[in-house]
Amino acid sequence: MKLKTLTLGLAAAGLVLPSLANATTVEYWTTQTQSDRIQTIEIMADVFEALNPGIEVKIIGVDENDMPKQIAAAAASNTLPDMIEVGSNLSLAFAEEGIVDTVANTEIIESLGKSRFYNGALTLVENPEIKEYVAVPYRGWVQGIWYRADWFKDAGLEPPTTWDAIEKAAKHFYKPKENQYGILLGTKADSYAEQCYTQFALSNDAGQFNKDGELIFNSKAQGEVLDFYKTLAQYNPPGPQTWRARDYYLQGKLAMFFYSSYILDDIALAEAAASSLSSENFSDLKGAAFDPNLAKNTRLATTITKTSPSSFGTLVGFSVMKNDNKAEVDATKAFIEYMNEKDQVVAYSHMAVGGHLPMLRDIAETDEFLNDPKGIFAQYGKESIKEIVAGFDNIKNFSVVDGKAFPKSGEIFAKQIIPRMIYSATIENKDTKESLDWAEKQMQEVVAK
Repeated sequence: MKLKTLTLGLAAAGLVLPSLANATTVEYWTTQTQSDRIQTIEIMADVFEALNPGIEVKIIGVDENDMPKQIAAAAASNTLPDMIEVGSNLSLAFAEEGIVDTVANTEIIESLGKSRFYNGALTLVENPEIKEYVAVPYRGWVQGIWYRADWFKDAGLEPPTTWDAIEKAAKHFYKPKENQYGILLGTKADSYAEQCYTQFALSNDAGQFNKDGELIFNSKAQGEVLDFYKTLAQYNPPGPQTWRARDYYLQGKLAMFFYSSYILDDIALAEAAASSLSSENFSDLKGAAFDPNLAKNTRLATTITKTSPSSFGTLVGFSVMKNDNKAEVDATKAFIEYMNEKDQVVAYSHMAVGGHLPMLRDIAETDEFLNDPKGIFAQYGKESIKEIVAGFDNIKNFSVVDGKAFPKSGEIFAKQIIPRMIYSATIENKDTKESLDWAEKQMQEVVAK
């Protein structure tokens, strides 16, 4: 019944394309490898095939970590897929290798309407030198500061969107004698710490590389970031901390915490919150009952501003790959446009509520998108969800500068240089200059290889 309803909706939308004279295959590599998600995508592909006789869509799941190696092998053997679904960094890197059809991607975006996309999403996949796109933005998640809006209102505090507002709130709500803390940001040497730190760095225009690829991490602006991060860490729950300390928030002991939009269900659903409501993870937490009002009392500040606004997250898009077969390129473009119709976007987004946020603004604001099967979005309210997805207007990361990707940034990330710097500065109390000097030396070794 579900498939029949979907098919009728698509037919009514007038999406039937003329059949191609010869059978044409669209080979589609996706990083969605879970069987239930592959099944959902296959249903959508089946409907497309029914509406477009002569086109077959072949879906292949590829582990995200294996994608670069698999694409390299396919390029070497001239067996590239017709389209891939990967993060923006990989799309930029593949485009640098000359294996992405930027003209086709740009034509799709223009056909769909550039104004429908979130600005930051387009920026992350644009090659500004040729004014073309390496991918069609499709989904993503955003990070930011989740905060108790009711506490802020009662205290007369501004939302935590600027450095001053964040520090003021962290200090105000820090009451360790009452087992209450102002903020949670990462101080362990792990990727969570780097995610928190990166958003602050980019809000102060403190990058890793300049547009010419020169390492500029050890800067005055970066010193300001690390100093501020050390200040905020004073208002953390005790000890080196990582994402697990979200338990303090779900048990009503924390005013603000950094997390991605994947946390939406944990805050809204009792069964999802259960692992954070016990006393097992932290000796100073006694456990708590699920708070059914927590979702409506929670807001997300996606953008932090010091010298410029910055959001942080991950963007995934569809890239049309280089192909001399025009029929296959045309079929691929048609399929990607089909996947950007509302029914498909909504179905895809609901596979991971909060983790698959749509990149088309008008769809992200529809009742169909907001009416997820578990009723998670409804608990936050339409305006709150719109604010969350709008974080993609200002999304940034270290590895892209003026549209140019620097793969060495990924290698620096893999070496955990920034997390180790954060740990030494916040937990071991190492001097800021000494910490930055050490990090720069480590980064130079990576760049030199």
